[in-house]
Amino acid sequence: MAGRILDWRRELERWLRPFLERLGHKTRRRMCPVYISGLIGPGDRKSIQPMAERIALGAYDQLHHFVSAGVWDMAPVETELLIQADKLVGGRDAVLVIDDTAVLKKGTHSVGVAPQYCSALGKIANCQTLVSLTLAHGEVPVMAAMRLFLPESWTDDRARLKRAGVPVEYRAARTKPEVALAEIDRVIAAGVRFGCVVADAGYGLSARFRQGLTARKLSWAVGIPRHVKVYPADVQMIRPVARRGRPPQRIPDTLSVAAEDVLTTAKWQNISWRTGTKGKLRARFAAVRVRVADGSPQRIKDKTHQHLPGEQAWLIGEHRASGERKYYLANLPAKTDLRTLAATIKARWVCEQAHQQLKEELGLDHFEGRSWQGLHRHALMTMIAYAFLSIAASQPQGGKRINGPPPQPTLPAVRHAILALLARPPPQRCPHCRKWVFGERRHE
Repeated sequence: MAGRILDWRRELERWLRPFLERLGHKTRRRMCPVYISGLIGPGDRKSIQPMAERIALGAYDQLHHFVSAGVWDMAPVETELLIQADKLVGGRDAVLVIDDTAVLKKGTHSVGVAPQYCSALGKIANCQTLVSLTLAHGEVPVMAAMRLFLPESWTDDRARLKRAGVPVEYRAARTKPEVALAEIDRVIAAGVRFGCVVADAGYGLSARFRQGLTARKLSWAVGIPRHVKVYPADVQMIRPVARRGRPPQRIPDTLSVAAEDVLTTAKWQNISWRTGTKGKLRARFAAVRVRVADGSPQRIKDKTHQHLPGEQAWLIGEHRASGERKYYLANLPAKTDLRTLAATIKARWVCEQAHQQLKEELGLDHFEGRSWQGLHRHALMTMIAYAFLSIAASQPQGGKRINGPPPQPTLPAVRHAILALLARPPPQRCPHCRKWVFGERRHE
């Protein structure tokens, strides 16, 4: 057991080395591994006090200072996480999944907490909402970024923002898609490689989000509500005849139609996009080329509040075995086959697994502080711990390291790695030299 514990310690120290170099001060470099060990180690509660009690007597103040009160810049450490995520799963075949996850909270003082939609419950609840970016290759997700969304009840109250320590640059009101675009810019600046951005309808509904992705020359595939309007791909712009005055502006030669209506006459096919634990996952899909009605607003004939045709894209429909119907837009090339379209839009599911494991195994939702700084540092530590466990799961039985993405199936392997590590003793502070040691190793 002692040898295995020391192997874990050496592997964690090796993995954290580039992160620790960016932390600077020796005290922070010492506390970071301790905090991450507490997240990975045994115990149901991963807030600071229970972790401190499990790790060593008197460690609470140091852990609290490291996460909540210490003066250090998170940005270099966040950038290092992006670099390491790219090394693990980045590449042309990777996808960047945009989503959000809710953290249930009581009271009104924790930063960003408000009655808002909670995806885990499917209803309005008092919670915090973190916009998340997950870099994924096949079935291998690595959490790359998280940023808190601030509701209007917070952005309209400057005193409240100041009390929670929200940085000035984050105090302006921003929608979740705007938060996501800002984080995507940070991911791109760090050199992270991915082939496509995928997101659910909460983000795909936003024309500005889709247009922002296109403006950044990114491929994207996003969910949309069934009522989103589109035009035929061959829509023509015509100038109607004016009886008097200046010639009217050009308008489409046909009106836009709801996405669900366009696909009623489409050819549907049974498609399998991957093999799950219970066999191949299948659904019926159809896809047609359209132009999205997200151009400038314009009165068209006798219709007000219309939008001119925007960019050309794929409109994709999905009929599930349960009877549920879903709709998507993707700006992938016109020659893309239906199976590739289906596999791309279905790549989003891995982020849900990652969110679940971050909460259930690493305590993402256990932070009890109220500040912006503390919440984001805690979230950053959980993401670093998750990336480490992904690396641990990628190692074959012989212990020989491999390069590139971990072998599939990876999500079950990550779960098993977490459970195995939870069974190992936590680090302890040596009473003689006051250094943190693991398991049975002690100084004489």
